[in-house]
Amino acid sequence: MVLLKIKFTQQRRVHLAQGLWLLSWMAVLWGGVIFFLGVYLKTELLRRAEVMDNTEIHVVPNILMMVGLASICTNWVASRVCQDSMDSTRFPRWKVPLLAWFAVSAVLCCLLIAVVVLSYALQGSLEQSLKVGLRNGIRFYKDTDVPGRCFQKETIDRLQMEFLCCGNDNFKDWFEVQWVSNRYLDFTSKDVKDRIRSNVDGRYLLDGVPFSCCNPTSPRPCLRYHLTDNNAHFSYDYQSEELNLYSRGCRQALTDYYMELMNATGPGVVSVIFIQLSVLLSLRYLQTAVETAMVLEDPEGDSEGYLLEKGVKETIEDLKTNALTILKFGQVDPDAAEGSSEAADIEKDEKDAPPTPAS
Repeated sequence: MVLLKIKFTQQRRVHLAQGLWLLSWMAVLWGGVIFFLGVYLKTELLRRAEVMDNTEIHVVPNILMMVGLASICTNWVASRVCQDSMDSTRFPRWKVPLLAWFAVSAVLCCLLIAVVVLSYALQGSLEQSLKVGLRNGIRFYKDTDVPGRCFQKETIDRLQMEFLCCGNDNFKDWFEVQWVSNRYLDFTSKDVKDRIRSNVDGRYLLDGVPFSCCNPTSPRPCLRYHLTDNNAHFSYDYQSEELNLYSRGCRQALTDYYMELMNATGPGVVSVIFIQLSVLLSLRYLQTAVETAMVLEDPEGDSEGYLLEKGVKETIEDLKTNALTILKFGQVDPDAAEGSSEAADIEKDEKDAPPTPAS
């Protein structure tokens, strides 16, 4: 049973080849767009790798870049096939490569669907990675003299100012770490001594935040220290005051940013999926229609194009049989190998045996 059979005239095959050629080049352009989207997303992730604990989310831009390049190559091949489809002397050379082309195109469509799914599935992993990474970044904020952490302060400050955020979950995260380096503390000061003694780990903790948490749009001068002391500032209420600081945590800000970035690629990825499927189906019809015309030895006559020569079940069985045949062909039969070895030994013995004397 031939699946989805369509009758093609010579003119209709030409129109299909011309339309498919344009569609193929459109897919090439979209493949380039997908590649550069992957590059941009990868760059944005690498820019803030210091505040991420793992790189699982990098699988999304990696797939985008790989699929983008593969889409450019495969659809360029499709455009060449369209050019040769009207030449009975050049089209037959594509018969074997087209089998690989169809397989690659189907894999590309599956990978693009996987990108859309992973963009949402990895949100939890992204949040956890940012949570741990930002927590470590805040803890090492003061280590400006420690090799490997020299730029941690600059990274966190730039991050908080760029994304209008403060701390991991909120500004109170800064109350739990010593973010002022010991080299800038006056250990002769009673206040410094009292704060260090009051802490079990001997850390200098204070109810304050770095300057990068200040909201420049606030009409009030920024309050960064004694944030929980209502008597330390005029007309100030800790419970109701917005503190002139960014209220949103950086983890939420970064998660929203990356999810918006990945969601923005969604329409482009879905468009590429539809274009790639259109190229795949159209090229299959063109291939079968041209090959049928050649079998009939009438390249300019009418022919039939189809997606599958047999039903879906029969096609799957044929593919399994062909795959097993290829695998079996690449294996060595132990019995046959043993038999050939014995035959070689017998032949060798016959050659080494002394000649029979003539009677």
